[in-house]
Amino acid sequence: MNKIVTLNEFIIQTQKSLPYATGELSGLLRDIGLASKIISREVNKAGLVDIIGQAGEENASGESVQKLDVMADNMLISCLKNSGECCGIASEENTTYVPIDTKISKNAKYIVLFDPLDGSSNIDVNVSIGTIFAIYRRKTRGGSCSLEDFLQSGAEQVAAGYVVYGSSTMLVYTTGQKGVNGFTLDPSIGEFCLSHPNIRINEVGKTFSVNLGNYRQFGDDVKAFVDYCMTSAFTFRYIGSMVADVHRTLIKGGIFFYPATQKAPKGKLRLLYECNPMAFLIEQAGGKASDGTNRILDLEATELHQRVPVFLGSTDLVEKLEAIVAEHKTAKTKVES
Repeated sequence: MNKIVTLNEFIIQTQKSLPYATGELSGLLRDIGLASKIISREVNKAGLVDIIGQAGEENASGESVQKLDVMADNMLISCLKNSGECCGIASEENTTYVPIDTKISKNAKYIVLFDPLDGSSNIDVNVSIGTIFAIYRRKTRGGSCSLEDFLQSGAEQVAAGYVVYGSSTMLVYTTGQKGVNGFTLDPSIGEFCLSHPNIRINEVGKTFSVNLGNYRQFGDDVKAFVDYCMTSAFTFRYIGSMVADVHRTLIKGGIFFYPATQKAPKGKLRLLYECNPMAFLIEQAGGKASDGTNRILDLEATELHQRVPVFLGSTDLVEKLEAIVAEHKTAKTKVES
């Protein structure tokens, strides 16, 4: 029988292998794991209690807030505030960041950004949803955190991950040091157990994931890439929950993308809460993440709820997309000149 390695044991083992580690980052990861267990419990009984449906308000991005959104947001904020390991948090559900000004926390080294319940519009129909998180070292020194601490490039992340609440609950994360590792929640013991060590994405993928209902709103370059996928006998898969779609892409290979559209010319997904952490994971697993031209992790963050187009997955498909985008730019320049 193989030895069971829990999330907490794995975090401690990893910490011991890093002589400069102080334990704060490990504490944050354990706190996120705890919050995820509680969220998973509530998600799994959503149909039995009055926590499905809309909460009757909008979030900072102007989207309808679900009751489980509010619960997940509050749970993560509560766990992170109580830990004393971070000095501030920012959530997709809130307009601005929230400093944690307790005596212990205000001098902590880290800040955390998260999407508490990605894909929440799927809650009422029992489709997989998830939590996305990113951890950064603060830029300022001592006292309350500031906006500067949150507007960092994705390349400066020290850890990122997601939790997918599906047929099983799974937490996947990376610290940029020991690869990407996945832990499945064993409800019989209440622990996340290592189930997917050192995840590597297939270099060559044959699956594409995009909302084809928006095809007519795509630019000609993205339409050309979609046409390429459809005429190359690729498999089309789309769930409509970024966590679930990216999780499948990470495990099976392929490409997930949400490009700019006529209705969302800057893209729909948020750089800080969704694109940066997922790009970090994909790159650490051997894949690639791009906005069509530039590396996602190199993009400048200018506001908390900034949106960008995103294409991520197997290297060959992302590079094919970038090549098609470049060809269309060249052709357009020639026509204009």
